[in-house]
Amino acid sequence: MIKLITGKKGSGKTKILIDQINEAVRDTNGSVVCVEKGSNVRYSISRKVRWCDTEYYNISGYDTFYGFIAGLLASNYDITHIYIDGILRIAERDYEQLGNLLEKLDKLTGEDVTIVFTVSADAADLSDNVKQFIK
Repeated sequence: MIKLITGKKGSGKTKILIDQINEAVRDTNGSVVCVEKGSNVRYSISRKVRWCDTEYYNISGYDTFYGFIAGLLASNYDITHIYIDGILRIAERDYEQLGNLLEKLDKLTGEDVTIVFTVSADAADLSDNVKQFIK
């Protein structure tokens, strides 16, 4: 399942994401993963979360990012939640490609894994294939 937290820069998306991450750690018996570029949320989340910096793994672009997430899921069947802060910083500001990524990840995860993204954009500016994942 894919979910998006959208809004312009400074609208509180990361704070919402941090709260959701820490809540997931308390409520799940599985593994929780946080992916970001840099270390913006690293020290605000539980140490039980598997934290990944995309710069360390040299991830850029939507295809590389998809491969990274697929690899995470293939290596750990206990992952129940993945949180991504700032997908447009990790890949690029191409809403059509973002929508394609979300559709591929939705097929990959089904209802077994919840993936939550923060997207620094107004919902009205997003393409239709992205808007379908705003919950």
